[in-house]
Amino acid sequence: MNYKLITFEKTNGVGTLTLNNPEKRNALSLPMLKELHCMLDEVKEKSDVKVVVVRGAGKIFSSGHDLTEMIGRGLKDYQEVFDTCSAFMMKIQDMPQPFIAQVHGIATAAGCQLVAACDLAVAEEGTLFGTPGVRLGIFCTTPAIPLVRAIGRKRALEMLFTGRMISAKEAEQFGLVNKVVPMDRLGEEAKAMAEKIAEASALTLKIGKSAFYAQVNLSDAHAYNIGNEVMIGNLFADDAKEGIRAFLEKRKPVWTGK
Repeated sequence: MNYKLITFEKTNGVGTLTLNNPEKRNALSLPMLKELHCMLDEVKEKSDVKVVVVRGAGKIFSSGHDLTEMIGRGLKDYQEVFDTCSAFMMKIQDMPQPFIAQVHGIATAAGCQLVAACDLAVAEEGTLFGTPGVRLGIFCTTPAIPLVRAIGRKRALEMLFTGRMISAKEAEQFGLVNKVVPMDRLGEEAKAMAEKIAEASALTLKIGKSAFYAQVNLSDAHAYNIGNEVMIGNLFADDAKEGIRAFLEKRKPVWTGK
């Protein structure tokens, strides 16, 4: 696909996916969402990409949906936008690679949804997060889905009902982001987190991420059934055998992805 609204580059096992439409505040328009879908399909097959950092070009991370697509359209148009967006958010969870949101400026509505949908997030200390749709007469119902799973009901509903923007520090306290740093350290911190993850076996990361989301909303008993089955299967992987041997022999493991 000829990508016009996003870019992707890889360095040392770390992929960087950039929302690249700063003139439109990196709005998650339908064309951008379609490009993101295609890019994720490509990245999924890249065995040399172990982790992906998602960032925004320009002054902000993402302002959410393109509001020009939210008015004066038909039912099928609206369905296509939201179905495509929801499928993209779920695809992040289904990807074998961990995803880290590198957030600056603002992340609102579907932009905040994207942060919540990523596995991890690092934000610069001046970032603002919000789900302000209620102020425009359209409740942020789909952004609420990953948001409530990340921060819990009371805090999610406060953001959704009031439309109040929360600071990066609040987002860290809520559990929406993992770390808050000064702007001049944002890229460095996201890169350091990504490179630490990339030290692991790609196969192990894939197994672990898939199992985590398979069990996270189940009862404890059902979760343990899945966990036990996955860990037992994991032990038969070549990388698991290599990792254990390397630990016992006090050396660095050599991963093969098998």
